Amino acid sequence: MTTAVLDVYLTEADGHAELRLDARSGLTAIPKALPPKWFYDAAGSEIYERITELPEYYPFNAEREILRARAGQIAAASEAEALVELGSGSSEKTRLLLDALAAQGTLRGYLPLDVSETALREATSALAADYPQLHVHGIVGDFTRHLARIPSQGKRLLAFLGGTIGNLLPPDRAVFLRSARATLGKGEQLLIGVGLVIDPAVMVPAYDDAKGVTAEFNRNVLRVLNRELGANFDPEAFDHVAQWNSEREWIEMRLRARRRMTVHVAELGLDVPFAEGEELRTETSAKFRLGGIRNELAGAGFELTEWWTDSYNRFALALATAL
Repeated sequence: MTTAVLDVYLTEADGHAELRLDARSGLTAIPKALPPKWFYDAAGSEIYERITELPEYYPFNAEREILRARAGQIAAASEAEALVELGSGSSEKTRLLLDALAAQGTLRGYLPLDVSETALREATSALAADYPQLHVHGIVGDFTRHLARIPSQGKRLLAFLGGTIGNLLPPDRAVFLRSARATLGKGEQLLIGVGLVIDPAVMVPAYDDAKGVTAEFNRNVLRVLNRELGANFDPEAFDHVAQWNSEREWIEMRLRARRRMTVHVAELGLDVPFAEGEELRTETSAKFRLGGIRNELAGAGFELTEWWTDSYNRFALALATAL
């Protein structure tokens, strides 16, 4: 059985320092905001898995539908020798791509990049066992900082699934796409999952489900701050809010204070006042149109070469080639 190789460019200490910086800048900003990556501790990841099973949360199932139907076409169009995946590599979606690329006969390596060393060790070990013919090489890192660390193993397909690109604000998205282009050689490809602009009556419930699972997920970021930074947030003192911003074409998730309060963040020596009704933005999830994503890719040096949607045109996979 092949064993997985793991390169570590991001330690727990690095992550903690980054959380301190994000919390100080975000909680003192006007308006207050935190990056969505801090949802995903062990509890947050478990809650997110529950979200993917909700009837309202169409993005997960829509992307999976596309991959089931189109993985063979993706493999044929890319002829990749290495699949690079941003995010944990244990999901059904990953295996759909790996199976299709393996059947194409070109695939030699799988290189997942993830911030969690624990999750990545588990995922790479499982995949190395299930795909003994593959060289599995994990990279513990942040996709906003460590793309250049991804080694070359022949022609690469860089997969960024789940609509996560929509969590990046437009300037950060442009930086990411330029970084991806700088990482890939001419002719190598980028596969991205993008949520599409559809009826807000369908989009909003995906982020505000009837059972309140997404609300629990949203409040989890406060529990992370309590545990990691010695804050004294009362998560139940905040309402979950999800709204469609039609001007910017994104979903905004926020936490709205039910009452006036001051939160102490011990590790930062910081007192954070909240007015009643004041909101803390925790996530934006941009939705896209074909023309817009084509232009953003072109601006970073990619040509959009393939575009696949699910049967309801709610989600798309875009395959772009580095020029």
